[in-house]
Amino acid sequence: MEDFSFDVHIFKEGDAFVAYVPALDLSSCGATDDEARHNIRDAVRGLLASSADMGTLDDILEEAGHQRDGEHCRAPEFVSIDRLTISDQ
Repeated sequence: MEDFSFDVHIFKEGDAFVAYVPALDLSSCGATDDEARHNIRDAVRGLLASSADMGTLDDILEEAGHQRDGEHCRAPEFVSIDRLTISDQ
């Protein structure tokens, strides 16, 4: 697979920066924002490589909403991200 795009959420948890890929339910962390981004790329590469070796890559990508187009993989179209609040009435 040549290209693989994914959305990542970066947040701070204590002193660590956590990078989370919701579509793959995968996370990694680092001491800085940049380190967390680097580490999540490595984690995604590892997941894709090991799932390809096990023959489960297509299933994982399909479950995450991606569509294969030859060697390329199209991510689902990102629409928005919202923070909603509910309260007891």
